[in-house]
Amino acid sequence: MIKVKSFVRPDDTATITCPSCQKTKNVTVTQFRNKKHTLKINCPCKTPFIVDLDFRHHYRKEIDLPGTYRIIKPPGTGNGAAQIQNISLTGVGFTVSGITRLEKGQIAELNFQLDDSKQTRMISQVRICLIRDNYIGCEFSDKDLYEKDLGFYLRF
Repeated sequence: MIKVKSFVRPDDTATITCPSCQKTKNVTVTQFRNKKHTLKINCPCKTPFIVDLDFRHHYRKEIDLPGTYRIIKPPGTGNGAAQIQNISLTGVGFTVSGITRLEKGQIAELNFQLDDSKQTRMISQVRICLIRDNYIGCEFSDKDLYEKDLGFYLRF
């Protein structure tokens, strides 16, 4: 079954587009916030598909860039290679290989280079918010540092 993503606007509405006939419909999704984020839809054109509702405040761009991390709080608790998987104005997600000693709440310095025309070097402090297997989800501690460069990067 085909999967599509729909971003939820601040007013809790989303536009759902059929991947087959391209028919669109604006729907209210308030009842799904903090509950179900995946919906099965049957379009009038007889095409069934799945919609993943994205309630994020900011668009998250999928990327695949090499980088490094170094834990700075508590100091001396680890560092290593990171593969940056996604980025938004407020956070970043990356994967690590092997066993790590990363923990939720730690502060790390993340160092990587965007694949934009300026090859912008990102050296940012992040707070680890999520650890799922070898995936690490983080929030930028210094959100304003790269806001202009990152905002432009996320548009393309």
